[in-house]
Amino acid sequence: MNKLLPISLSIILTSLSPNLFAADAVKALAQDYYFPHKIEGFPEKLSQFKDLKINKFKTSDNVNLAYWEAGSGEPVIFVPGWSANGAEFINVMFLLSKKYHVYVLDPRNQGLSDSVPYGNRISRYAVDLKEFIDHTQNKQVNLVGWSMGASIIWSYIDLFGDTKLKKLAFIDEPISIYTHSDWSEEKRLNLGAMTTSPERMIAAFTKNKSTNQQVVDMNVFARYMKQDSDYFKNSESFAQSIIKKSPESMSPVLFDHATNNWEDVIQYKVNKPTAIFTGEFSNNLQSQKWMNSAIRNSELFIYEGDYADHFLAFKNPTQFTQDLAGFLNNKEK
Repeated sequence: MNKLLPISLSIILTSLSPNLFAADAVKALAQDYYFPHKIEGFPEKLSQFKDLKINKFKTSDNVNLAYWEAGSGEPVIFVPGWSANGAEFINVMFLLSKKYHVYVLDPRNQGLSDSVPYGNRISRYAVDLKEFIDHTQNKQVNLVGWSMGASIIWSYIDLFGDTKLKKLAFIDEPISIYTHSDWSEEKRLNLGAMTTSPERMIAAFTKNKSTNQQVVDMNVFARYMKQDSDYFKNSESFAQSIIKKSPESMSPVLFDHATNNWEDVIQYKVNKPTAIFTGEFSNNLQSQKWMNSAIRNSELFIYEGDYADHFLAFKNPTQFTQDLAGFLNNKEK
């Protein structure tokens, strides 16, 4: 059984200035956490990840965004997908922080960041990312986007260019979620489109409304429910124990997210060395192959086996971090 260990604090998080706030993760959460499954080489409880910190900064539109931080060296910033947060990256951070300075930014309305009724569009999330990169004071960073996080990076590149970016990695994000009625089936598959109705998709994602595969491809939910990895069980149980936001509270960005098409950005603006991760059980597989063909300097990783789906980084963090580190370490010729 999971155990939460309360810790009395002399400093309360909310009393700290958002721009100066930085705390050891256990102190920041005011509790320790025992992971339900013991895995050799990984912490049995949160306090054993001694380098992990949880920080905050304030955006230009007055939103306090939380970010998770560990390690030192070359900076790697993870941008989570819709509804996700730094807690879900706990295993990835633990492994990667041994060689890199790793950050995970909780988008607005997600994780430990503020919930606000404004700025809920991908372009504003991209501004948040720019302001966060500026906040870290790194001259150049590597960006890794999972799911919607990749779309945020594409918007960032579209708006601000890639001067501050060294390398990129995208984990299993379709180029367009919405299926246009005049598209061929080949184009739909190449772009990864999965719904003919953003409204029905949002209702299915946030309110568990029934639908069918013709309207919304729900394969991603089936793969999520297949929690067949102890790594995944640990990170998900940890996130669920500390993050209490409801799907409805995180839903405002979904319509904008679903209706964007990043085909032009992929083809003409993604010019940095890029790694693309997907799996044999992902419904995005063909779109990731198309992306690999469209981005000149890109490398495609297709995972096989039980964990080879949309959640591959969390279900198999050892393989994922090994592949990502290999890509990041590879010197350009």
